[in-house]
Amino acid sequence: MTFLKTIDEKHFHQSIPPKPMGKYAHIVTCRITESYPLFQTDGALNTARVRAGKRRSDPITRLVIFKRKQSSPERLAGRELLRNYGLVSMSSDDGDKKKKGKAAKGAEYGECDYNVSFCQRCADCILYGFAIGDSGSEKSKVVVDTAYSITPFEDSHIKLTLNAPFEDGTMSRGGETTSRINSQDHVIPQVFFPSIVTIKDPTQAGFLYVMNNLLRTKHYGAQTTRTGRVRNLVLGAVLADGEITSNLRLTQAVYDLLSDREQISAPDPIQEEHVVAALSESLPALLEDDGVVYDLVIGERFDSLMKEARALTQDEAGLKALLSKVNDEANEYARTYVETAS
Repeated sequence: MTFLKTIDEKHFHQSIPPKPMGKYAHIVTCRITESYPLFQTDGALNTARVRAGKRRSDPITRLVIFKRKQSSPERLAGRELLRNYGLVSMSSDDGDKKKKGKAAKGAEYGECDYNVSFCQRCADCILYGFAIGDSGSEKSKVVVDTAYSITPFEDSHIKLTLNAPFEDGTMSRGGETTSRINSQDHVIPQVFFPSIVTIKDPTQAGFLYVMNNLLRTKHYGAQTTRTGRVRNLVLGAVLADGEITSNLRLTQAVYDLLSDREQISAPDPIQEEHVVAALSESLPALLEDDGVVYDLVIGERFDSLMKEARALTQDEAGLKALLSKVNDEANEYARTYVETAS
């Protein structure tokens, strides 16, 4: 089944191969904060002290989003869709491990409980990977690296005071004021994190599945039910025979261009159109340095690709056909290679 006409079929496999075959699909995106998210470990925002740009050697501290804080919400968005269309089973609550194992092998697609009892055969397990101790593992075919903010830490965060009022909306009861007041650093809105999502040896269905998960995911970081709103602005795709530049080098190249054009003026936010232009202009030179054979899909050609993808994923019948196809591919891979190996 062919889903895309914009990209040559030679860049995709007809089925998921058991060994690396040298085909890479890179989705170039920029994660833009639209509220006050928390990208933190042990109560503090994650940061890194790095070089400001490729040419600008002065060091700065940047906010970072670690890879798992990007990939986990995206794979959960995909799992939600798979459950919605009946392609994976809900987990049972009886705690019977034998029954869980039997269900995973016996159901049409299998019961799959994230980080508890992976079915080892659905699209999520095969594309994003799993590890079950001595029972087996599957390496992720979706590679996401740490993303870095374009602007420095001091211009990209704010300390907010949080409280938990009583039901009448006040912070006191019976003449006593509650101590449920806390302050915490948050990332401010309109901070930009260039990020490349790589799919190793993709099929067309797998490529579209990962891109759809990326576009659908709206919240990242801690406390995702109340804050953490992030928009994924997808700017292009690179089909190559190897891995391409890192998120850090891409961010540094963009920082150089924006600085040269005097488009960074803290504390004002960077304009989105300036970031988009800098990202698009930085990519070709970075790709030339990577020494890979590549097909860069940006501009009008990428707009055509997105039009194709959205026409498919925003139509219920088309989306269900896509999900069924990618899940069938994963099931076939599991039957042929995962179950045989175990």
